[in-house]
Amino acid sequence: MYQPRYDERRFTGESARVGRSRFARTSVVLLVVVLALAAFLGYRDELPSWVGQSRGASAALYGPPMPPMDADAVAHSVEPELVNIDVLLRPSGVAAAGTGIVLTADGQVLTSHHVVKGADTITVGDLGTGAAFPATVVGYDSDADIALLSLTGAHGLPVARIGSSGVLRLGDDLVAIGNAGGTGTPTAFFGPVTALDAAIVARNAADMSRKALTGLIEVSAPVMAGQSGGALVDRYGAVVGVVTAASGELSRASGQASGYAVPIDTAMGVIRQIRTGVPTDAIHVGPTATLGVVTSDGPSGARVDVSLYGQPAFAAGVAEGEVITGIDGRAVGSAQSLRAALNTHRPADAVHVDLTEPDGSRRTVVVVLASGPPN
Repeated sequence: MYQPRYDERRFTGESARVGRSRFARTSVVLLVVVLALAAFLGYRDELPSWVGQSRGASAALYGPPMPPMDADAVAHSVEPELVNIDVLLRPSGVAAAGTGIVLTADGQVLTSHHVVKGADTITVGDLGTGAAFPATVVGYDSDADIALLSLTGAHGLPVARIGSSGVLRLGDDLVAIGNAGGTGTPTAFFGPVTALDAAIVARNAADMSRKALTGLIEVSAPVMAGQSGGALVDRYGAVVGVVTAASGELSRASGQASGYAVPIDTAMGVIRQIRTGVPTDAIHVGPTATLGVVTSDGPSGARVDVSLYGQPAFAAGVAEGEVITGIDGRAVGSAQSLRAALNTHRPADAVHVDLTEPDGSRRTVVVVLASGPPN
């Protein structure tokens, strides 16, 4: 705040006293008039643009511009807090890779759901210690593309600093870091924030599935496959997002590459729910329960495209072409709602499955759910 400067000339004798008295009275009257005018105009939201402003007022409000980010130094400080994730997918046996962010010293790791989707086995390599650990999925939200892993036998891991995505502004410089290309060596890309509520349709390179994602942070940086689940960090090395997607090859070739991340505030909301141990329609907790079917959207339900041999649905007599319309009395209107209904169940649960056969007849069978890979 500026401090006013006054004229400090001195007065002597009677004239000085009179001068001070008149000056004081005049000053008081002038001050009252100014304050009354300012209060009136201010109440009406009509203060002139020059009131209370001076040259450099914006600089005084926002402070000096931030110095350029040292992206290499930021990346170097964050690397030990990340892990490489290698998965073997079921049923194809295809290998895939991604990245994770260490949340606790005893091995809780935040990553993207699509990194572990369909995983038969998960192995995590810690960049800070060089150790490798088997991992299990504690829970996930496939819609938000967030998952929480637990590493068996881990202790003393370097823990990431969690920031807030709520303070981000367009133009803020950030670094996206992760296991680019699945090589095992972290790669960092630097760029400014170009959108704070981006919506995309992402394609999973592992199984070619597509998913609509919204509310994402977009950065102008050439993020690559393998960095999924990695960290989007600010200049202080605090995690503000979880890398989830990259722009396509055409955009990269034209120099318009972008990366996308789930805001860390959103991601940690999912993690807190998983840690409660209470599943919701969107958030699955614990081992994944499966019917053993491949489904698509059918008429008023989830159409069974494949009833996998040896799996629970096959053993219960569920056939291809039938439409699943309910689970334990809960209506199923699509393949997605079937997954939501199964989210609240665990392996070994016995569920009543309502079916509509191709000829329109209906029946209900009891299926004992098996353990399957993350949906």
